[in-house]
Amino acid sequence: MKKKNLSSRLKKYWPFYIMALPGLIYFFINCYIPMSGLILAFEKYSVSGGIFGSKKIGLQNFKFLFSNADAWIMTRNTLLYNLTFIVLGLVISIMTAFLLHELKSSLSRKVYQTVILFPSLLSVIIVSYLVNAILAGDTGFINNHILIPLGLEPVSFYSEKKWWPFILTFVHFWQMTGTSCILYLANISAIDTSLYEAASIDGAGRWQSFTKITIPCIVPTIITLTILAVGKIFNSDFGLFYQVPMNSGAIIDVTQTIDTYVYRGLLNTSNLGMTAAAGFYQSVVGFCLVFFTNMLVKKISKENAMF
Repeated sequence: MKKKNLSSRLKKYWPFYIMALPGLIYFFINCYIPMSGLILAFEKYSVSGGIFGSKKIGLQNFKFLFSNADAWIMTRNTLLYNLTFIVLGLVISIMTAFLLHELKSSLSRKVYQTVILFPSLLSVIIVSYLVNAILAGDTGFINNHILIPLGLEPVSFYSEKKWWPFILTFVHFWQMTGTSCILYLANISAIDTSLYEAASIDGAGRWQSFTKITIPCIVPTIITLTILAVGKIFNSDFGLFYQVPMNSGAIIDVTQTIDTYVYRGLLNTSNLGMTAAAGFYQSVVGFCLVFFTNMLVKKISKENAMF
């Protein structure tokens, strides 16, 4: 009976399976085949031995990784930045989507959507040079056109650590808010307008409609995207943390993340085992966080859990 049901399902949905096949092949090649490289985390890699023939050294790569003073710095920065991005990103994305939805003019909505989405289409190289044009000590816009004309001392942004948590956070939201609010905007647009009309008749204002209708209706999307974001909490935007600060060594304490540490370690030491250990560490912790967060959601609201 099961074989018959499977056969009928395959016959019915075969066009959809064919449409999904290129994406599945791409996903398999780029995500599953490279997983064989995780064995490098437990080896002292040599070119002659290759991935499967190099000397096995157990957990020594992990020991070296976490005995390094940079281990705490990169872990702290990765966690704190991503927690900030998740919490503030949730608020900013939902509010932006709601404000766009409230625009009555179709032309105005399209213009604002384009303006908000445009930064996400820019290459991180372009973004880094735009930031440099604003912050550079000798030619930057802030120093030459704001601080100096006001009689204030110019600021050397690329050598002072205290500014960069705010700069990186601002650049992240400037570039990514457009893409992160699209799903919320689609969900808000799909809410039955009769709910808002009934609330308006009952005397509810826009804020009450937002908190009592909009938010409850998009809770499943909020939970799903938050769980996925938590799973990536030990990953970071390499371009944001490496290219935007121009790889400045003076501010590395506040810009170093696990991804940039792995890249710098690979450039400076060519230690593939240690860098693989860092990547393995990211993956395992990310998986555990997704599993734990989903379990927590399931206890609070079972129907909104991912699995």
